[in-house]
Amino acid sequence: MRFSLDKPNHFAEGGYRPSAGTPMPVVDPATLATVGHIAETSVAEIEAVLSAATAAQKAWAKLDAKSRATILHRIANRIEATDMRLCAETMSREMGKPYPEAIGEVANCAGAFRYFAEMARDEAGKVAGTTQAGSFQFARYEPLGVSVHIMPFNFPILLMCWTVAASLASGNGCVIKPALATTLSTLIFMEVFVDLPDGLIACLPGGVDVAQALIHSPRTHAVAFTGSVAAGRAVAMAAAGEMKPAVIEAGGSDPMIISKHAPLDVAAAGAVTAAFHMSGQVCTSAERFFVVDEVHDAFIERFAAETRRLRVGNGLSKAEIGPLVSKAARDKVIRLVEDAKAKGATAVVGGGIPASEPVGWFYEPTILTGCTPEMDILKEECFGPVAAVCRVKDFDEAIAMANASEFGLGASVFTTSLEEAMEAAERLEAGMVWVNNPLIDNDALPFGGWKKSGIGRELSRLGLDTFRRSKMVIIDHKPVVQGWWYPYPDDWFYDAGGRKHV
Repeated sequence: MRFSLDKPNHFAEGGYRPSAGTPMPVVDPATLATVGHIAETSVAEIEAVLSAATAAQKAWAKLDAKSRATILHRIANRIEATDMRLCAETMSREMGKPYPEAIGEVANCAGAFRYFAEMARDEAGKVAGTTQAGSFQFARYEPLGVSVHIMPFNFPILLMCWTVAASLASGNGCVIKPALATTLSTLIFMEVFVDLPDGLIACLPGGVDVAQALIHSPRTHAVAFTGSVAAGRAVAMAAAGEMKPAVIEAGGSDPMIISKHAPLDVAAAGAVTAAFHMSGQVCTSAERFFVVDEVHDAFIERFAAETRRLRVGNGLSKAEIGPLVSKAARDKVIRLVEDAKAKGATAVVGGGIPASEPVGWFYEPTILTGCTPEMDILKEECFGPVAAVCRVKDFDEAIAMANASEFGLGASVFTTSLEEAMEAAERLEAGMVWVNNPLIDNDALPFGGWKKSGIGRELSRLGLDTFRRSKMVIIDHKPVVQGWWYPYPDDWFYDAGGRKHV
């Protein structure tokens, strides 16, 4: 059947299937209008998908690396050749993302498939120096089986492609559990996988129950998750209970340091994007700003001026700041901002619901100055368009305050001092550090965080290793009886007096 926005579907065995569950509306956070309908995947549907994925994966795993790579390149070709406007428009309507960001996200997906296609061809194992003459000793890598991909709403397609490409390249089958808020656009995108064997990949809508069923099933073997710390902890514990490897990307409250050597015009422009990109609903958004006293006022002046240029509105209009994904998301932002203001912070820009958008879950891009460590906004992940600014005396204090967090996903610094750039790279407690260019990623470099921001890595060779297991192999090509085999010579034992024979 063809995909339908109004009739609940899931994707399985190479095509769309009608879902048996009760239809649930998907609501546009900008207009509160219904975008389409989805349904919770049933237990029977899950079992049917896992049966098909298990059978397809066995054949896929036997395919040589070159053939798998060829198919992954075809997926990349299809992504580049497909008209993705419906997918991007649906994404904007589902979760409020500005259309240029939605279409840009989809366009960036092909690279992950090309990168992992070639990595899987090249990274085949390791030959070790032998520990015994006449022995060939090496490690090989093999697929795990079927991987589960539990996806977030903010980058539903791109982050799915990061882990799915790595898993497929490793020889696995994949079952995707999209975020409820972006299920429709994820399902539309599934058409690019037409070149894969039927059953090898599936997309099953649903909430926590579907995710838990997939994790606990004996027919799944690895888990990839992106989302909140609380949900990430639950997923990690469930996977650990089944002894399944998991890569967990659990968000953060990223710091940005503005040093006295910062190029202030560049820093202000970069800070606007880092703080307010996708209404601040980015795992690596800069949320906590530490600005050295010497440049604090000049930076805030520029930062505020750049922020006031931003337009608030529907993601399908000419606007940089769309709505937050839900009322609950906006309520959290309101709580954190009001707590900060009650404890002495000042909103130099924004600080409330925009009068121009009375419908929908909008919030103004906001700059708070005078922030201090006792404010909740410096302790929690805000995940909204708010920059909390602290004035610090010097670069060392900025580093110390940046590290004073239970999160450790990314960190940004603006400086023209090579010494400070190198110090930041060494001393910041984060999985990723950006100097003068925040939010950049690279398929060939590991993506992930420290502390409560996650475990494991996506992208790079480490991302590939998440979805495969190693096997040590020892081959003696000249079989001989080894001197340490049973039975042991008598003179290896102690005599009756407890003395070892020489």
